[in-house]
Amino acid sequence: MKIREIKRIFIFSLLLLLSSDHNSAPLAQPMPGTFADIVDKEKPLVVNIYTTQIIKRQKAQDSYQEFFERFYGAPQKDIKKRSLGSGFIISSDGFILTNLHVINRATEIKVRLADSREFDAKLIGKDEKIDVALIKIDAPAGLPAAILGNSDAIRVGDWVIAIGNPFGLAHTVTAGIVSAKDRMIGAGPYDDFIQTDASINPGNSGGPLFNINGEVIGINTAIFAAGQGIGFAIPINMVSEILQELKEKGRVTRGWFGISVQALTPELIAALNLNVTEGALITDVDKGSPADKAGIRRGDVIIEFEGKKITDITFLPRMVARMEVGKKINLKIARNSEIREVTAVIEKMGR
Repeated sequence: MKIREIKRIFIFSLLLLLSSDHNSAPLAQPMPGTFADIVDKEKPLVVNIYTTQIIKRQKAQDSYQEFFERFYGAPQKDIKKRSLGSGFIISSDGFILTNLHVINRATEIKVRLADSREFDAKLIGKDEKIDVALIKIDAPAGLPAAILGNSDAIRVGDWVIAIGNPFGLAHTVTAGIVSAKDRMIGAGPYDDFIQTDASINPGNSGGPLFNINGEVIGINTAIFAAGQGIGFAIPINMVSEILQELKEKGRVTRGWFGISVQALTPELIAALNLNVTEGALITDVDKGSPADKAGIRRGDVIIEFEGKKITDITFLPRMVARMEVGKKINLKIARNSEIREVTAVIEKMGR
Protein backbone atom coordinates (compact mmCIF):
# COMPACT_ATOMS: atom_id res chain seq x y z
CA MET A 1 0.00 0.00 0.00
CA LYS A 2 1.35 3.39 -1.00
CA ILE A 3 2.12 6.06 1.60
CA ARG A 4 -0.36 8.43 -0.05
CA GLU A 5 -3.20 5.90 0.35
CA ILE A 6 -2.26 5.27 3.98
CA LYS A 7 -2.43 9.01 4.67
CA ARG A 8 -5.82 9.27 2.96
CA ILE A 9 -7.24 6.41 5.08
CA PHE A 10 -5.82 7.97 8.25
CA ILE A 11 -7.33 11.37 7.50
CA PHE A 12 -10.72 9.84 6.65
CA SER A 13 -10.75 7.83 9.88
CA LEU A 14 -9.84 10.91 11.90
CA LEU A 15 -12.61 12.98 10.31
CA LEU A 16 -15.12 10.19 10.97
CA LEU A 17 -14.11 10.04 14.61
CA LEU A 18 -14.37 13.81 15.04
CA SER A 19 -17.76 13.85 13.32
CA SER A 20 -19.03 11.12 15.64
CA ASP A 21 -17.86 12.99 18.73
CA HIS A 22 -19.47 16.21 17.51
CA ASN A 23 -22.88 14.69 16.80
CA SER A 24 -23.22 12.56 19.92
CA ALA A 25 -24.15 14.49 23.08
CA PRO A 26 -21.93 13.69 26.07
CA LEU A 27 -23.52 12.24 29.17
CA ALA A 28 -24.30 15.10 31.57
CA GLN A 29 -24.15 12.86 34.63
CA PRO A 30 -21.98 9.75 34.23
CA MET A 31 -22.74 7.00 36.69
CA PRO A 32 -20.69 7.72 39.83
CA GLY A 33 -18.54 5.01 41.35
CA THR A 34 -19.80 6.00 44.79
CA PHE A 35 -22.02 8.56 46.50
CA ALA A 36 -19.93 8.44 49.67
CA ASP A 37 -18.21 11.81 49.21
CA ILE A 38 -21.55 13.58 48.70
CA VAL A 39 -23.09 11.80 51.70
CA ASP A 40 -20.14 12.64 53.97
CA LYS A 41 -20.47 16.30 53.04
CA GLU A 42 -24.27 16.64 53.20
CA LYS A 43 -25.24 14.27 56.01
CA PRO A 44 -24.45 16.78 58.83
CA LEU A 45 -27.06 19.25 57.58
CA VAL A 46 -29.90 16.68 57.63
CA VAL A 47 -31.87 16.54 60.90
CA ASN A 48 -34.35 14.16 62.48
CA ILE A 49 -37.57 15.73 63.75
CA TYR A 50 -39.69 14.31 66.57
CA THR A 51 -43.02 15.89 67.50
CA THR A 52 -45.63 15.50 70.19
CA GLN A 53 -49.27 16.39 69.76
CA ILE A 54 -51.74 16.50 72.66
CA ILE A 55 -55.14 15.14 71.66
CA LYS A 56 -57.76 16.37 74.11
CA ARG A 57 -60.19 13.80 75.48
CA GLN A 58 -63.61 14.54 74.08
CA LYS A 59 -66.72 14.42 76.21
CA ALA A 60 -69.47 11.98 75.35
CA GLN A 61 -71.28 13.14 72.22
CA ASP A 62 -74.54 11.29 72.86
CA SER A 63 -76.41 9.31 75.52
CA TYR A 64 -75.27 5.98 74.05
CA GLN A 65 -71.56 6.89 74.46
CA GLU A 66 -72.27 8.40 77.89
CA PHE A 67 -73.90 5.14 79.03
CA PHE A 68 -70.84 3.04 78.13
CA GLU A 69 -68.40 5.55 79.62
CA ARG A 70 -70.37 5.56 82.88
CA PHE A 71 -70.24 1.76 83.27
CA TYR A 72 -66.96 0.88 81.58
CA GLY A 73 -65.03 4.02 82.28
CA ALA A 74 -63.82 6.77 79.98
CA PRO A 75 -60.25 7.77 79.20
CA GLN A 76 -59.16 10.04 82.03
CA LYS A 77 -56.18 11.68 80.33
CA ASP A 78 -55.42 13.46 77.14
CA ILE A 79 -53.61 11.33 74.57
CA LYS A 80 -50.07 12.11 73.47
CA LYS A 81 -49.50 11.37 69.80
CA ARG A 82 -45.89 11.18 68.65
CA SER A 83 -44.58 11.31 65.09
CA LEU A 84 -41.29 11.61 63.29
CA GLY A 85 -39.92 13.15 60.14
CA SER A 86 -36.91 14.81 58.60
CA GLY A 87 -35.64 18.26 57.75
CA PHE A 88 -32.51 20.10 56.67
CA ILE A 89 -30.60 23.15 57.89
CA ILE A 90 -30.60 26.09 55.47
CA SER A 91 -28.64 28.63 57.52
CA SER A 92 -25.83 28.51 60.07
CA ASP A 93 -28.06 30.22 62.68
CA GLY A 94 -30.51 27.31 62.82
CA PHE A 95 -33.30 27.77 60.27
CA ILE A 96 -34.64 24.41 59.08
CA LEU A 97 -37.00 23.44 56.27
CA THR A 98 -39.42 20.52 56.52
CA ASN A 99 -42.94 19.51 55.51
CA LEU A 100 -45.84 21.16 57.31
CA HIS A 101 -47.53 17.81 57.85
CA VAL A 102 -44.48 16.69 59.87
CA ILE A 103 -44.95 19.37 62.56
CA ASN A 104 -48.55 20.53 62.06
CA ARG A 105 -50.48 21.03 65.32
CA ALA A 106 -47.48 19.78 67.32
CA THR A 107 -47.22 21.01 70.89
CA GLU A 108 -43.55 20.05 71.06
CA ILE A 109 -40.94 19.88 68.29
CA LYS A 110 -37.56 18.26 68.89
CA VAL A 111 -34.68 18.35 66.42
CA ARG A 112 -31.77 15.92 66.57
CA LEU A 113 -28.63 16.74 64.64
CA ALA A 114 -26.30 14.25 62.98
CA ASP A 115 -23.90 14.56 65.94
CA SER A 116 -26.77 13.51 68.30
CA ARG A 117 -27.24 16.96 69.84
CA GLU A 118 -30.91 17.67 70.47
CA PHE A 119 -32.74 21.01 70.51
CA ASP A 120 -36.25 22.35 70.94
CA ALA A 121 -37.57 24.00 67.79
CA LYS A 122 -40.20 26.64 67.22
CA LEU A 123 -42.39 27.20 64.20
CA ILE A 124 -41.45 30.34 62.25
CA GLY A 125 -43.63 30.09 59.16
CA LYS A 126 -45.84 27.70 57.23
CA ASP A 127 -47.56 27.36 53.90
CA GLU A 128 -50.47 24.92 53.72
CA LYS A 129 -50.75 25.24 49.95
CA ILE A 130 -47.47 23.46 49.23
CA ASP A 131 -46.99 21.66 52.59
CA VAL A 132 -43.84 23.51 53.72
CA ALA A 133 -42.79 24.68 57.19
CA LEU A 134 -39.86 26.75 58.42
CA ILE A 135 -38.69 26.01 61.96
CA LYS A 136 -35.74 27.27 64.00
CA ILE A 137 -33.45 25.97 66.71
CA ASP A 138 -31.26 28.05 69.02
CA ALA A 139 -27.95 26.31 68.49
CA PRO A 140 -24.35 27.52 68.61
CA ALA A 141 -23.27 29.38 65.49
CA GLY A 142 -21.55 27.59 62.68
CA LEU A 143 -24.11 24.93 61.79
CA PRO A 144 -23.68 23.38 58.34
CA ALA A 145 -26.17 24.74 55.82
CA ALA A 146 -27.60 23.33 52.61
CA ILE A 147 -26.99 24.87 49.21
CA LEU A 148 -30.32 25.27 47.45
CA GLY A 149 -30.00 24.26 43.81
CA ASN A 150 -32.09 24.97 40.73
CA SER A 151 -34.88 22.40 40.44
CA ASP A 152 -35.86 23.75 37.02
CA ALA A 153 -32.47 22.64 35.67
CA ILE A 154 -32.79 18.96 36.58
CA ARG A 155 -33.69 16.49 33.86
CA VAL A 156 -35.51 13.18 33.85
CA GLY A 157 -32.81 10.58 34.30
CA ASP A 158 -30.53 12.71 36.52
CA TRP A 159 -29.11 11.08 39.64
CA VAL A 160 -30.61 12.10 43.00
CA ILE A 161 -29.90 11.18 46.63
CA ALA A 162 -32.36 11.21 49.56
CA ILE A 163 -31.28 11.38 53.21
CA GLY A 164 -33.82 11.13 56.00
CA ASN A 165 -35.31 9.38 59.00
CA PRO A 166 -37.52 6.56 57.63
CA PHE A 167 -39.20 4.53 60.39
CA GLY A 168 -36.89 6.22 62.89
CA LEU A 169 -33.75 4.87 61.18
CA ALA A 170 -31.73 8.07 61.42
CA HIS A 171 -29.79 9.41 58.44
CA THR A 172 -30.70 6.66 56.02
CA VAL A 173 -29.31 7.27 52.53
CA THR A 174 -31.00 6.13 49.32
CA ALA A 175 -30.25 6.96 45.69
CA GLY A 176 -32.03 6.82 42.36
CA ILE A 177 -32.94 8.99 39.41
CA VAL A 178 -35.50 11.66 38.56
CA SER A 179 -38.33 9.57 37.13
CA ALA A 180 -40.55 12.47 36.01
CA LYS A 181 -41.19 16.18 36.51
CA ASP A 182 -44.32 18.34 36.87
CA ARG A 183 -46.30 15.49 38.43
CA MET A 184 -49.85 16.18 39.65
CA ILE A 185 -50.96 13.85 42.44
CA GLY A 186 -54.08 15.62 43.72
CA ALA A 187 -52.32 17.37 46.60
CA GLY A 188 -53.73 20.82 45.78
CA PRO A 189 -53.89 23.62 43.21
CA TYR A 190 -50.10 23.96 43.10
CA ASP A 191 -49.22 20.33 42.34
CA ASP A 192 -45.82 20.29 40.70
CA PHE A 193 -43.82 17.37 42.06
CA ILE A 194 -40.52 15.77 41.14
CA GLN A 195 -41.00 12.01 40.90
CA THR A 196 -38.07 9.82 41.93
CA ASP A 197 -37.32 6.15 42.40
CA ALA A 198 -34.93 6.87 45.30
CA SER A 199 -36.54 4.97 48.20
CA ILE A 200 -38.77 7.25 50.31
CA ASN A 201 -40.69 5.89 53.31
CA PRO A 202 -42.65 7.24 56.31
CA GLY A 203 -40.22 9.42 58.23
CA ASN A 204 -38.45 10.66 55.08
CA SER A 205 -41.01 13.47 54.82
CA GLY A 206 -39.36 16.87 55.00
CA GLY A 207 -35.91 15.57 54.15
CA PRO A 208 -33.77 16.82 51.27
CA LEU A 209 -33.43 15.43 47.77
CA PHE A 210 -29.92 16.20 46.50
CA ASN A 211 -28.56 16.35 42.99
CA ILE A 212 -25.18 14.87 42.08
CA ASN A 213 -23.49 18.16 43.06
CA GLY A 214 -24.83 18.00 46.62
CA GLU A 215 -27.39 20.77 46.09
CA VAL A 216 -30.93 20.43 47.44
CA ILE A 217 -33.35 20.30 44.52
CA GLY A 218 -36.44 19.06 46.38
CA ILE A 219 -38.16 18.29 49.69
CA ASN A 220 -39.26 14.65 49.95
CA THR A 221 -42.97 14.77 50.65
CA ALA A 222 -45.18 11.91 49.52
CA ILE A 223 -45.28 8.29 48.42
CA PHE A 224 -47.77 5.96 46.76
CA ALA A 225 -48.61 3.50 49.49
CA ALA A 226 -49.31 0.71 46.99
CA GLY A 227 -46.30 1.44 44.80
CA GLN A 228 -42.59 0.75 44.97
CA GLY A 229 -39.95 3.16 43.76
CA ILE A 230 -42.47 5.99 43.39
CA GLY A 231 -41.79 8.99 45.59
CA PHE A 232 -42.49 12.70 45.21
CA ALA A 233 -40.60 15.82 46.19
CA ILE A 234 -41.55 19.51 46.19
CA PRO A 235 -39.25 21.39 43.77
CA ILE A 236 -36.93 23.62 45.78
CA ASN A 237 -37.50 26.58 43.43
CA MET A 238 -41.12 26.67 44.57
CA VAL A 239 -39.92 26.92 48.17
CA SER A 240 -37.18 29.46 47.48
CA GLU A 241 -39.80 31.87 46.11
CA ILE A 242 -41.59 32.05 49.46
CA LEU A 243 -38.70 31.53 51.90
CA GLN A 244 -38.09 35.19 52.73
CA GLU A 245 -41.80 35.77 53.28
CA LEU A 246 -41.97 32.79 55.65
CA LYS A 247 -39.08 34.24 57.66
CA GLU A 248 -40.46 37.75 57.84
CA LYS A 249 -44.23 37.21 58.03
CA GLY A 250 -44.71 33.56 58.95
CA ARG A 251 -47.13 33.06 56.08
CA VAL A 252 -47.41 33.53 52.34
CA THR A 253 -49.52 36.12 50.51
CA ARG A 254 -50.72 34.89 47.13
CA GLY A 255 -52.47 36.57 44.26
CA TRP A 256 -56.13 35.87 43.47
CA PHE A 257 -57.95 36.18 40.17
CA GLY A 258 -61.22 34.38 40.89
CA ILE A 259 -61.75 31.84 38.12
CA SER A 260 -62.10 28.09 37.63
CA VAL A 261 -60.70 26.57 34.44
CA GLN A 262 -60.52 23.33 32.50
CA ALA A 263 -58.53 22.09 29.52
CA LEU A 264 -59.78 22.54 25.98
CA THR A 265 -60.91 19.52 23.97
CA PRO A 266 -61.75 19.30 20.25
CA GLU A 267 -65.41 18.90 21.16
CA LEU A 268 -65.40 22.08 23.27
CA ILE A 269 -63.57 24.02 20.57
CA ALA A 270 -66.23 23.05 18.02
CA ALA A 271 -69.15 23.69 20.38
CA LEU A 272 -67.89 27.16 21.38
CA ASN A 273 -66.92 28.12 17.82
CA LEU A 274 -63.36 28.93 18.85
CA ASN A 275 -60.50 29.68 16.50
CA VAL A 276 -57.83 28.60 19.03
CA THR A 277 -56.54 25.16 19.97
CA GLU A 278 -54.74 25.97 23.24
CA GLY A 279 -55.73 27.83 26.36
CA ALA A 280 -57.66 27.60 29.61
CA LEU A 281 -61.44 27.41 29.32
CA ILE A 282 -63.14 29.41 32.09
CA THR A 283 -65.88 27.34 33.72
CA ASP A 284 -66.74 29.75 36.54
CA VAL A 285 -66.06 33.34 37.59
CA ASP A 286 -66.34 34.39 41.25
CA LYS A 287 -68.68 37.31 41.74
CA GLY A 288 -66.79 40.48 42.62
CA SER A 289 -63.43 38.92 41.73
CA PRO A 290 -60.73 40.63 39.65
CA ALA A 291 -61.81 38.52 36.67
CA ASP A 292 -65.45 39.56 37.16
CA LYS A 293 -64.48 43.24 37.41
CA ALA A 294 -62.47 42.90 34.19
CA GLY A 295 -65.53 41.63 32.32
CA ILE A 296 -64.34 38.06 31.89
CA ARG A 297 -67.16 35.54 31.47
CA ARG A 298 -67.77 31.87 31.76
CA GLY A 299 -66.94 30.27 28.40
CA ASP A 300 -64.04 32.63 27.64
CA VAL A 301 -60.66 31.05 26.95
CA ILE A 302 -57.46 32.55 28.33
CA ILE A 303 -54.83 32.09 25.64
CA GLU A 304 -52.15 34.40 27.08
CA PHE A 305 -51.36 35.58 30.61
CA GLU A 306 -48.80 38.38 30.95
CA GLY A 307 -47.41 37.55 27.53
CA LYS A 308 -47.08 33.82 28.20
CA LYS A 309 -49.11 31.40 26.13
CA ILE A 310 -51.25 28.98 28.13
CA THR A 311 -50.29 25.56 26.81
CA ASP A 312 -50.91 23.73 30.11
CA ILE A 313 -53.69 24.88 32.44
CA THR A 314 -51.91 23.45 35.50
CA PHE A 315 -49.42 26.32 35.33
CA LEU A 316 -52.08 29.07 35.39
CA PRO A 317 -52.93 28.90 39.14
CA ARG A 318 -49.21 29.04 39.96
CA MET A 319 -48.70 32.03 37.67
CA VAL A 320 -51.57 33.89 39.31
CA ALA A 321 -50.38 32.99 42.82
CA ARG A 322 -46.93 34.43 42.13
CA MET A 323 -48.34 37.79 41.04
CA GLU A 324 -47.90 40.71 43.42
CA VAL A 325 -51.13 41.92 45.01
CA GLY A 326 -52.25 45.12 43.25
CA LYS A 327 -50.37 44.33 40.04
CA LYS A 328 -52.14 45.17 36.78
CA ILE A 329 -51.99 42.20 34.43
CA ASN A 330 -52.65 41.78 30.71
CA LEU A 331 -54.51 38.83 29.22
CA LYS A 332 -55.61 37.68 25.81
CA ILE A 333 -58.90 35.82 25.71
CA ALA A 334 -60.90 34.14 23.01
CA ARG A 335 -64.64 34.71 23.03
CA ASN A 336 -66.56 33.01 20.26
CA SER A 337 -64.45 33.77 17.18
CA GLU A 338 -62.86 36.96 18.54
CA ILE A 339 -59.54 37.57 20.30
CA ARG A 340 -59.73 40.28 22.97
CA GLU A 341 -57.15 41.97 25.18
CA VAL A 342 -58.15 42.44 28.82
CA THR A 343 -56.51 44.08 31.84
CA ALA A 344 -57.22 43.19 35.45
CA VAL A 345 -55.80 43.92 38.90
CA ILE A 346 -54.63 41.01 41.07
CA GLU A 347 -56.11 40.90 44.57
CA LYS A 348 -55.08 39.06 47.74
CA MET A 349 -56.14 35.44 48.13
CA GLY A 350 -58.32 34.69 51.14
CA ARG A 351 -59.56 38.20 51.77
